[in-house]
Amino acid sequence: MSIRHYNPRRRRRGGVSPKTRNFLYALVALTIALQISYPLIGGEALRIVTIATVYAGALAMILHGHLSYGFKYSSRYVPAVFLFGLGIESLGLHTGWPFGTYEYDSSLGVALFGVPLVVPFAWLMMVHPALIAARRVTTHWVFIYGGALLMAWDLFLDPQMVAAGRWTWEVPGAHVPFTPDVPLSNAFGWLLSGLVITGILHLILPRERRKESASLVAVDALLIWTWFSGFIGNLFFFDRPGLAVFAGFVMGVILTPYFFSSWLGNKD
Repeated sequence: MSIRHYNPRRRRRGGVSPKTRNFLYALVALTIALQISYPLIGGEALRIVTIATVYAGALAMILHGHLSYGFKYSSRYVPAVFLFGLGIESLGLHTGWPFGTYEYDSSLGVALFGVPLVVPFAWLMMVHPALIAARRVTTHWVFIYGGALLMAWDLFLDPQMVAAGRWTWEVPGAHVPFTPDVPLSNAFGWLLSGLVITGILHLILPRERRKESASLVAVDALLIWTWFSGFIGNLFFFDRPGLAVFAGFVMGVILTPYFFSSWLGNKD
């Protein structure tokens, strides 16, 4: 007589409900649709679309963080990133450090301490994907990868906003390659502030995903779209081919390890 040992299969991570998943995807789709309309409109409509894009993207990433890592994640992520974004932008606005000397336009709406409210929400939209990607790629150097990705993202973002008149820079010295109206100090400022915020979040936020968790599709879609639209937009719509190639190469190099790891590993 023998005894058969039964080893149950490890439970795979389940997904969120279809309604919740579809709502998350709808927010990401709305963010992308608003960005698609960007080069096709102007005036007040463009101003509204610019602001709406940020709020839709921020809400999508906050929701993804909540669905993936739970209330502990979202309840810490939102105030930490909002206050950091508001604080570092206020510091930069009033002292010129770490980004350089710049000034916001009133078209961005209501401001706190001189910083338009939409700006910290842009940080909320950008930092979550950067942290997700950094944690996927590395264990010990999350802050470096996250900071580099945020800097690369801003290589596309800042020139677009400057061209639209949302803010202006003083450029007394070196500038970002192919972007004479944005100082090189801005790239270093984004790298430095990105290192700090991703490092802090890596320490204070949960790392294990929930058993019933949102997949990485929403994050992947936003990252891929940011890279693709930045390259195509600058190449064909904004007449900045040099920036398209330069920023596209930088962001592509940084994103490659993440997507290589994601596609080879568990995609849920």
